[in-house]
Amino acid sequence: MTDLLGTPLGVLAVGAELFADSLRAQACPVDQVDWRPPGIGEPADIAAVATDPRRDEANRRAVGLVLAAGAELVDVVPAGTALGLDRGKFLHAGPPLSWERASGPLRGALIGAALLEGLAGTPGEAERLLAAGGVVLEPCHQHRTVGPMAGVVSPSMWMFELRDPVGGGTAYCSLNEGLGKVLRYGAYGPDVLDRLRWMSAVLGPALQAAVRAHGAVDIKAIVAQMLQMGDEGHNRNRTGTLMLLRELLGDLIDGGGPEVAEVVRFVAGNDHFFLNLVMPAAKLALDRARDIPGATMVVAMARNGTDFGIQVAGTGDEWFTGPAQVPDGLYLGAFGPADANPDIGDSAITETIGLGAFSMAAAPAIVRFVGGDVPLALATTRAMYDITLGENPAFGIPILDFRGAPTGIDVLAVARSGVLPQINTGMAGRVAGTGQVGAGLVKPPAECFAAALQGLAAAVPGAG
Repeated sequence: MTDLLGTPLGVLAVGAELFADSLRAQACPVDQVDWRPPGIGEPADIAAVATDPRRDEANRRAVGLVLAAGAELVDVVPAGTALGLDRGKFLHAGPPLSWERASGPLRGALIGAALLEGLAGTPGEAERLLAAGGVVLEPCHQHRTVGPMAGVVSPSMWMFELRDPVGGGTAYCSLNEGLGKVLRYGAYGPDVLDRLRWMSAVLGPALQAAVRAHGAVDIKAIVAQMLQMGDEGHNRNRTGTLMLLRELLGDLIDGGGPEVAEVVRFVAGNDHFFLNLVMPAAKLALDRARDIPGATMVVAMARNGTDFGIQVAGTGDEWFTGPAQVPDGLYLGAFGPADANPDIGDSAITETIGLGAFSMAAAPAIVRFVGGDVPLALATTRAMYDITLGENPAFGIPILDFRGAPTGIDVLAVARSGVLPQINTGMAGRVAGTGQVGAGLVKPPAECFAAALQGLAAAVPGAG
């Protein structure tokens, strides 16, 4: 330090020239560096969106609608009834794609669904049916639905039905199977199919009777509480699951039947059960912000194992896509990076609403599941405030003095800063039938935001 102070000092100035000019006026040596943050997209698109006169008011409206939305569990029903799914029509996570481009885990889940629905008798028959176009494939998001990981929904699967008491919308999600070798991770063995049949025959009807006897369950209130008790709503849902079970336990017991203990044990032993309620709760809120001209807020982030796609409030239902990335994280058993498929699932809807990695500071224990450390959890949440349009006071983060979770990803802020949203995620094996191989952290490809920025710029009045 003595040597440092004994030599002439100068200043290295980065950014606006005003700072360097002020120092030079005081006879201070200055070296000016022409450096800018590594932005995303074309400068002309950034300029067009930034100067769109509709943007500020449109984003205020979008954020207001999202923050005001509620989410109540009102029913549990088969997908065929809830969504009008006919035999031979399946939904999947992420942007649209065909069988030819489907990843291993998505193919595995589609094979399992075909076997479950009796459309094929063997995996080989199911593959041939799917390759020949014998099953119609459509994105979950197209049907007010979100699906974790592969996200495959077929007519006989039972769904949570959530309703927004403020805006009146509805959203759906399938029941959570647990971890490991499960359909949503691309496994389709006999044990997977037996579990799904039990869920349709026993779990679904038991939950339906309990919810109908209980009345609407306030899911948004449970999410607010679980954030204050160590969950982040994506890869950690232990508290939410137990609070839901506490809410419905009496009604499950009153419903009677020899299977009630089996149902309770299944839910209580599945820490991720509540994830499938957080997801549609997030979709309910974000769907309220769709179709607002000039709004730059992301209303969906989703992956199908091949493509990562986003949808934006100001550009309707158009998908802006890029290649899905392989997560970086912790692996189960002998699995390693070579076994992992690129990111998959609609569950990034949780980050889109400000949960998951955006609220990692509320759940520091999550790093034991996805990797990293506690300082990373805190830094991640703080960084997400820089690319969001608002804060959700309902989702207070205790360690940040109950500051509201960063909410409403802003395409323009991402493009200007080059900071991409962080996502907590599970990892599916790249080979169909493998199941889960780990969990970790991932970011969207920059191409999604560059394309969305271009779409927003083209929609500015007078553009082109």
